[in-house]
Amino acid sequence: MELQKTLEFQVKEAVKSIFNAELESVEFQATRKEFPGDITVVIFPMLRIVKGNPAVIGEQIGQYLVDKMPLVEKFNVVKGFLNIEISDDYYLQFFNGIKDLKDYGFSHNIDKKAIIVEYSSPNTNKPLHLGHVRNVLLGYSVAEILKASGKKVYKTQIINDRGIHICKSMLAWLRFGNCETPRSAGLKGDKLVGNYYVAFDKAYKAEVTEMMREGVSEEEAKKNAPILLEAQDMLRRWEAGDNEVVALWRKMNAWVYEGFEETYKNIGVDFDKYYYESDTYLLGKEFIAEGLKTGVFFTKDDGSVWCDLTDEGLDEKIVLRSDGTAVYMTQDIGTAVQRLKDYPDVGGMVYTVGNEQDYHFKVLFLILKKLGFEWAKNLFHLSYGMVDLPSGKMKSREGTVVDADDLIEEMATTAEEISENLGKLDDYTEAEKQLLYKTIGLGALKYFILKVDPKKRILFDPKESIDFQGNTGPFIQYTYARIQSILRKSDIDLTDTVIKGLKLHEKEKQLLKQLEQFPEVVQNSASQYSPALIANYTYELVKDFNSFYQNVSILGADNKEEKSFRVLLCKVVGQTIKNAFGLLGIEVPSRM
Repeated sequence: MELQKTLEFQVKEAVKSIFNAELESVEFQATRKEFPGDITVVIFPMLRIVKGNPAVIGEQIGQYLVDKMPLVEKFNVVKGFLNIEISDDYYLQFFNGIKDLKDYGFSHNIDKKAIIVEYSSPNTNKPLHLGHVRNVLLGYSVAEILKASGKKVYKTQIINDRGIHICKSMLAWLRFGNCETPRSAGLKGDKLVGNYYVAFDKAYKAEVTEMMREGVSEEEAKKNAPILLEAQDMLRRWEAGDNEVVALWRKMNAWVYEGFEETYKNIGVDFDKYYYESDTYLLGKEFIAEGLKTGVFFTKDDGSVWCDLTDEGLDEKIVLRSDGTAVYMTQDIGTAVQRLKDYPDVGGMVYTVGNEQDYHFKVLFLILKKLGFEWAKNLFHLSYGMVDLPSGKMKSREGTVVDADDLIEEMATTAEEISENLGKLDDYTEAEKQLLYKTIGLGALKYFILKVDPKKRILFDPKESIDFQGNTGPFIQYTYARIQSILRKSDIDLTDTVIKGLKLHEKEKQLLKQLEQFPEVVQNSASQYSPALIANYTYELVKDFNSFYQNVSILGADNKEEKSFRVLLCKVVGQTIKNAFGLLGIEVPSRM
């Protein structure tokens, strides 16, 4: 905050002038509600440099600030805390500087080095589910927040479109599908293919059970079930470029991609570039060869290639199998380097991947540093916890996942039930209602997930998330709609209005203090890769607005100047809510 920077400079000058001492830094905190003041200087840390009674030191610094700084109106000292009261003129000057900015809080100092944010990265054997939803919402929001902080951002994903799991869906479709297509089944392509993944598992389990009944051990049955052996053979044929297998693979993947696109559009996220594992799984081998020459890697007796990370507190990591085939680590090394070739202006990457992959990314980042890539120091794993439902853990192969499309639909339905009970939509057309229900439902889902620190596990309760009271998306959306209603009812011309000379109500001042923090919150959220900071800031802003709304007459103000200011203040708060929610990928309706 500019205010804090200005005060810090003057407090240092005060200490130099009064005590002939140099302070390295000044500690600030919000003034406690029971004392007058807008910002507090903590005196105790200064006692290492300035000797004396902290209350007396506070008095001397406070008087210096009043004498030297017109924006400091009064002060009081409580023990070792110097509480400073800032003049109304300062806040009005700040307000006049932001009141017409549609992108208030966003930085226009674009960093020369861009950043790639990877998110989603699904498998093409099933539709997106609730776990993907947290990934997608986090990645998209972090990308938007980084952009708002002044970064150029490329949004990307790598689609896991090869491997045994894909072959399982393909084989099940050949066995049980009867040439079924998404159109003939009336299903999205990703759902259809996901059904065959479940069908494979069902058939596989039946074969294992039958083999065990015939006296085969469980371990042998699981390894040698005929349907699994056939899927493994299909994978070998795919890797060998078998025309028939590759054609089936292309057809079924195309169904899935179309389904994914529909889901992404529904959720409201986008990407700048797609990578496919079928293209990237051969990348990386050249860097292994280079690393062998420089001693980053070593070869074991069986011909496999490893990286020794024991000095870094990790273990040895295989990067090439004895038959020369790549592992995931090899592929990730190659893909990272390929992205830098595709986007030469990139200086770092963010990988949005669940916390079960924490170790993998520690190893990946270390190996890339050892290979000498300068940008490797700017890699970040946006690690997040699982999303649970009250009904328990989800399993894709058993068909017990919560499908993302079904979840979005359920959220809209829940929003409809609650909104109908509130009974405020009588003049809406049916189309307007349905759009609003989706906006509320999606807003509730996104906010519930993004308000939690990414590292924490979430228990997601759809009904709780759509509550119109408390720290929820609909509560904030409702406040935004209330503000738009005030603006519609106002007869004030807000163009070229400059506000000055007003005595601020404490609720107005509190709102202005909260607004002043927004640019810093955006920067902190970007540096910590945490949309939760934006979400919870917005909730605090909305609470302050509602307190202002309940305690101060807006349209019934005593005079035109007060009314103009209060209406303008509503407008700025509304714009800030919209900006903040935009960073979370949440829409705000003008009526609710």
